[in-house]
Amino acid sequence: MTSILRVTAAIIIHDGTILIAQRRPNDRLAGMWEFPGGKMEAGETPEQCLKRELREELAMDAAVGRFLGSCVYHYDHISIDLMAYRVSWNGRPLRLISHQAVRWVFPGQLADYPFTPADLPFVRRLENGDIPLD
Repeated sequence: MTSILRVTAAIIIHDGTILIAQRRPNDRLAGMWEFPGGKMEAGETPEQCLKRELREELAMDAAVGRFLGSCVYHYDHISIDLMAYRVSWNGRPLRLISHQAVRWVFPGQLADYPFTPADLPFVRRLENGDIPLD
């Protein structure tokens, strides 16, 4: 039986665009795109996890907003329970610490990027307008 890993994702929207991040070449799922975030640590709430992960990955001080939903994806080696939250960006420059690239893209451009399978349900919701951009 595979274990379930609790993971958070930040849906960060600015001027109608969404922040996406590309995994590094030596990472699992190398080169694929994802919403920034990461694994929850013991005793941590999803909101605390997002704040910590965004600080560690992008040097971003995040204001975590409303819960947008969760989905479970089963990889061969593990299952991911991905919880997405709306996150506000303060406009300060981002630093690439844990990713090889970031992009601000419009919902119609999301299909141009190969996303990790666990992130795809939120990609579809953004493409379909189920997650408002305001």
